[in-house]
Amino acid sequence: MLENLLKSKKCFKLVLGAGNEDINSIEKLMKVYYEAGCRFFDLSMNEKVAQIAKKTCPDAIYCFSYGIKDDPHSLKAQINPTKCTGCLCCEDICIQNAIKNGYIDDAKCVGCCQCLSVCHNNAIQTYSKTKDLKAVLPKILSFNPQCIELHATSKNNEEVEDNWNYISEQYKGIMSLCIDRSIMGDKGVIERIKNLIQNRKPYTTIIQADGNPMSGGVDNYKTTLQSVAMAEVIQKNNLPVFLLISGGTNSKTKDLANLCEVDINGISIGSYARKIVKPYIEQKDFLENKELFNQAVDIARNLINSTYV
Repeated sequence: MLENLLKSKKCFKLVLGAGNEDINSIEKLMKVYYEAGCRFFDLSMNEKVAQIAKKTCPDAIYCFSYGIKDDPHSLKAQINPTKCTGCLCCEDICIQNAIKNGYIDDAKCVGCCQCLSVCHNNAIQTYSKTKDLKAVLPKILSFNPQCIELHATSKNNEEVEDNWNYISEQYKGIMSLCIDRSIMGDKGVIERIKNLIQNRKPYTTIIQADGNPMSGGVDNYKTTLQSVAMAEVIQKNNLPVFLLISGGTNSKTKDLANLCEVDINGISIGSYARKIVKPYIEQKDFLENKELFNQAVDIARNLINSTYV
């Protein structure tokens, strides 16, 4: 099913976040985007998340993501109370509603670092929060996922290879590698990909070309430019992989990819997809109010349709 979706080149993946373990919002987002036509969901490698996902959309396609240490998707923010002045700038900007009264909820924080950008007192820091892959992966595999994704933007080649090889040994389905060039540059990215896929059969791997991770809050061409540029780097090397775009993706991504003659199998959208329906799913009666729910579905459907341009 996933392979056919990728081959259709109309693959829309809703990214709920490798670090997002907010069960309540995950359930609402999945219901909205499933009704709007999305069948591919990117989820945190977390047993409770897997349980709610299977209960909410049992016939959907699931990709469970794991972020290694220092990858942007494994980051969490924390507030130093001795420096915090209580200005609430961080609380106002957080699209995950993870910050309240000077406290950051780890389950909701996805490491987007928007809070750092508005803190005038350097009261917010980030740290890597990783799971024990060998402990969590067997539990996730019991849910029969169609894809396992490794977020591998890191200088530590050994750690990347060890995690990738362990997943490959335990899981025989389609694997996904989410990677950007912020640390390694274009040459380093291609070398890493070639090394990791050398023993895999052609087209059993997805490369998720990450432009600017978790930056898709704005809907314009500039925001998605790096995601398309990263995809072009992958495309030029003619690798036997499926190619998805992420990181700053929005409703303009497919249009820009077409203009740049970048041929992709689909688009993964996280921050922007969550943002545009946020005012609706935050309403207390959201799931009971059909009018409110349908309004959110219409907005989600328009976004999905924009990726088919």
